[in-house]
Amino acid sequence: MTEAERLAQLQKRIGYHFADLDHLRLALTHRSYAGRNNERLEFLGDSILNMVMAQYLFHQFPQAREGQLSRLRARLVRGVTLAEIALEFELGDCLRLGSGELKSGGFRRESILADAVESIVGAIYLDNGLEAARERLLAWYDRRLDNLSLQDTQKDPKTRLQEYLQSRRQALPQYEVTAVRGEAHQQTFYVTCTVPLLDEPTEGRGGSRRTAEQESARAALEAIGAEGSNE
Repeated sequence: MTEAERLAQLQKRIGYHFADLDHLRLALTHRSYAGRNNERLEFLGDSILNMVMAQYLFHQFPQAREGQLSRLRARLVRGVTLAEIALEFELGDCLRLGSGELKSGGFRRESILADAVESIVGAIYLDNGLEAARERLLAWYDRRLDNLSLQDTQKDPKTRLQEYLQSRRQALPQYEVTAVRGEAHQQTFYVTCTVPLLDEPTEGRGGSRRTAEQESARAALEAIGAEGSNE
């Protein structure tokens, strides 16, 4: 497949067609590939992403406190969420990476994928302004925004599990990747969580190691009857 064909398909997947395709090419260019890369676009896109999500949350949850809004925004803009969006767009297949990054699997690395999504946001802004970037972000996040609630402002499962065990003077949980399955651009990670209060480890799975660890920690909290604990 030619570069033009790959970019045409990517634009269909993200739902935006660039007036200046060089904006998109630059957004897909990692620093390992060339001197002129997507880092400045990433900086721009990160700022736009945070502003758009902050504005959405401010209006969507009028009774929420500042701390709750901050935690909800952090959940939306964190690297694992951006990497999930990148996988949905099959973004890894379109990245321009140096030979070293290609050999080491950079096209599926969470941080590189997340940065590329932010860079594309910045590229859309340069191509067609803030409203175009806002419209695309809200479309990409549509399902995630629909599923948001103030319940999501509690601490993540790994943090809750660690604090629960520490409060009882127990050893910290141990996480281990037991399997990685699927195609390179759409892998599923399997992780076990071992805690001293359980005879058997719990398991979690997800599109990244971090997500799988969180799910295994959630399973451990449920198994020891501590799910929902805020200790």
